[in-house]
Amino acid sequence: MPETPFFTRASGKLLLSAEYVVLDGALALAAPTRFGQTLEVQAGESHAILHWHSINEKDEIWFDAEFALPELHIRHSTHEKTAETLQHILKAIRRQQPDFLNNTDGIEVSTRTDFPRAWGLGTSSTLIAALCAWGNANPYTVLSETMGGSGYDLACAYAPGALLYQLENGNPILTPVDFHPPFAEQLYFVYTGQKQDSREGIQRYRQQKPSAGLIDAISEITRGLLEAADIDTFENLLEEHEALISAQLNMPRAAETLFPAYPGVVKSLGAWGGDFVLVSSLWDKDITVGWFREHGFGTILSWTAMLR
Repeated sequence: MPETPFFTRASGKLLLSAEYVVLDGALALAAPTRFGQTLEVQAGESHAILHWHSINEKDEIWFDAEFALPELHIRHSTHEKTAETLQHILKAIRRQQPDFLNNTDGIEVSTRTDFPRAWGLGTSSTLIAALCAWGNANPYTVLSETMGGSGYDLACAYAPGALLYQLENGNPILTPVDFHPPFAEQLYFVYTGQKQDSREGIQRYRQQKPSAGLIDAISEITRGLLEAADIDTFENLLEEHEALISAQLNMPRAAETLFPAYPGVVKSLGAWGGDFVLVSSLWDKDITVGWFREHGFGTILSWTAMLR
């Protein structure tokens, strides 16, 4: 195990294209956010105890636990399910690195997010990425053995900017890209206030196997988004993407359920029905923000405020 102290910061994530279909090999466009989570490790005062506490964006401890070392037995916690999930992740790292936490030295670990956990920007993925950086483990293997998913969020954790992400025979292929749309000032991220479980969304998606045609179409849209030189082209691609995923999931689009009166384009991000949506606007910033706030959506972030 690396010597203490240890410190790292993992970035949050947004999947701009190929939600769900990325699981079946579609080419996805993903981007790290300016928000993230830090992990700090120090020597602890209690022998054979790993003391863990997680701090939110309000500087409040929302989770606290103690694990007995080296067994990683949960001695106590403020949230049993969270403690068990954390235990699974730590044990998955140890399966790769048998010396990880396999001693009786006291350890003090703290995590801190600078975004609300309800935003869905990657509380779990940033944790796995940071813990694997500490334990020198493959995060994709740990993800597969614990939370599951495509792994694009892990790719974003330490990426300097946007990337193309694709699974080939289950292996992640990452390609950094220069993605700074010339019309970025017309793009915003709006928090819907609707929380959606990604695993439930994946289960719905798995009920009907996607066609090769759908995977190819989404991949082509991803390439188009990357190359779009004007907002009209970009919006048309977003609309096409929404229509394809809506048909695959047999679910209405966010534009229909949450923003029926909005004149711009609305695209779901990640699990449909929750977290953030990407919207385009031909209005100036004040009018755009004002419209969403008048309709009950108080969290609106510009492109540059959200993405690295």
